[in-house]
Amino acid sequence: MEKHIQDIIGKEYKCLDHGFIRLVDVMGDDAAIVQAARVSYGQGTKTVNEDRGLIRYLMRHKHTSPFEMVELKFHVKLPIFIARQWIRHRTANVNEYSGRYSEMKDECYLPELEQIRLQSANNKQGRSEETLVQEEGNAVQNLLQDGQAGAFGDYKEMLEMGVAREVARINLPLSTYTEWYWKIDLHNLLHFIRLRLDSHAQYEIRVFAEAIAEMLKVIVPLTWEAFEDFTLYNVNFSRKEIAVLKEIITAMPNAEMLEKNGLKKGEAREFLEKLDKLK
Repeated sequence: MEKHIQDIIGKEYKCLDHGFIRLVDVMGDDAAIVQAARVSYGQGTKTVNEDRGLIRYLMRHKHTSPFEMVELKFHVKLPIFIARQWIRHRTANVNEYSGRYSEMKDECYLPELEQIRLQSANNKQGRSEETLVQEEGNAVQNLLQDGQAGAFGDYKEMLEMGVAREVARINLPLSTYTEWYWKIDLHNLLHFIRLRLDSHAQYEIRVFAEAIAEMLKVIVPLTWEAFEDFTLYNVNFSRKEIAVLKEIITAMPNAEMLEKNGLKKGEAREFLEKLDKLK
């Protein structure tokens, strides 16, 4: 059954053990992007006679401003250590739950055993594919739980003593859950998705990015298709890599062959132009 925007507004997408993300509101869709582009391009858009074609043109040529016409607002519950990664995407409006005004909830993220892994030898900031044996994994979970329980026990004791909430919270762990409302335009959201869906991104933030991706497939299906084709799964080559490719490419494909493989006429022409630069 085909989903519509109204089907997902307010729906909670469960993330991790206690977290979630839900779409609170959205302004615009694929039609809004096309509308903005046609105003901007004027007569130049007459050669692109369908919304899908225009959106794909905008995406592959990095004409980003029409995508900024769509805005989305989310309610997110996430561990603080993920929130600190997330907030690096500064092109958004954020209002976060305050530990100064409200008591922090005794909810902390505890990774599943399969996510408790050794440090990667190749990626200095990430984990490897190698998991611990079950006994060691259980020991790590116990250490995390004991630390969380101790920190929250101290926090509650200080509150009972009358210590200010803004002071009592100081030693709470990064695994503590926080909540915020996060509003962002589609162009910058797609940038967030491109980075946070990458296999090198931390698993815990990828879970939230995957949930957002599922929503975007409903909200802006034409844009999502173009994003997958021209951004999410594309490959960029450096100048030196291009020099190597020049040595590799010996036969140029023709437009008919490219169209048989799913490229539209305009896309096929532009691809041939790119290959021609490698000669």
